[in-house]
Amino acid sequence: MKENLKVLVSGLKKKTLTIGVAVMLGACGSTQVKQQPIKIDGSSTVYPITQKLVEKFNATDKPDVEVSASFSGTGGGFKKFCAGETDINNASRPILQDEMEACKQNQISYIELPIGFDALTIVVNQANTWAEDITVAELEKMWASEAQRKITKWNQVRSSWPDRPLQLFGPGADSGTYDYFSEAIVGKDKATRSDYIASEDDEVLAQGVSNDPNALGYFGYAYYVEHQDKLKALAVDSGNGAIMPTKTAVEQAKYQPLARPLFIYVNAVSAQNNPLMNEFIDFYMKNAQAAVNSVGYVAFGEESYMKLYRNYHKTKVGTVFGGEAQLNLTIYEVLTKRTEY
Repeated sequence: MKENLKVLVSGLKKKTLTIGVAVMLGACGSTQVKQQPIKIDGSSTVYPITQKLVEKFNATDKPDVEVSASFSGTGGGFKKFCAGETDINNASRPILQDEMEACKQNQISYIELPIGFDALTIVVNQANTWAEDITVAELEKMWASEAQRKITKWNQVRSSWPDRPLQLFGPGADSGTYDYFSEAIVGKDKATRSDYIASEDDEVLAQGVSNDPNALGYFGYAYYVEHQDKLKALAVDSGNGAIMPTKTAVEQAKYQPLARPLFIYVNAVSAQNNPLMNEFIDFYMKNAQAAVNSVGYVAFGEESYMKLYRNYHKTKVGTVFGGEAQLNLTIYEVLTKRTEY
């Protein structure tokens, strides 16, 4: 009798569970999740990669909901991203502690995806005949806050350089490139001189240097490649000889401390709730290698992108970098940190 009762109760439980699941599936089937536009902002360094992929994605056969990309600098982009105003943030450095806190306060969880490497490039005008290389110490002498209104001529940096005015161009304070350069060269966050021509638009910086024979500036390698007929890149000596910014130098970890990883940060809730987001990220990661190479940055191997792609679909939220500035990272270190997270 007791045994028969147990069987009956068990059967009822299973039947109830089956009905409940059927109802849930039916409800899910009857509700269509609407695809929403995807908004992307952030790093001007990463922008050429993302914009190329956005254009290709928008040209594919998909619902009439477009993805749009703009740039306001890594820091400016994180302000919007952590306020829930954008879905993806391009970044030329990892997310920092204060940005992590802002995202946490607004309940914005994120997935961190490395997409390639940059050789942050020091450039001068093509008419510059005296500078072929520069040391990290000379860059610090030139850009440190103590140099403001004091180091104003080329020969003050290196005595063999001419007595000519030194005009500096660089990213603004909302730029991740500015943050990285300040940490790598001056040794402190946001500690460079401020008496230089600043812009979050690297095109403006490239044009500025190309129009001034006394200029020196810095930005992502892709913008040098695009304007190399008007600009000259300087080899950088960090103590082991002057090294030009090249793909090989970055891959072999020789272009230090100015080789750096590039990222996109994806709003995890948008990724779950907006079907278009997953379509776009899938497209992005499958085509990232070609896009990164095409604009002049250093791409990962195909298998590395596939590992990152799989990691994304595990919804591994958060950062592996602890909210701190990261210098001298190698491609291997970045990929190992993220794919094993």
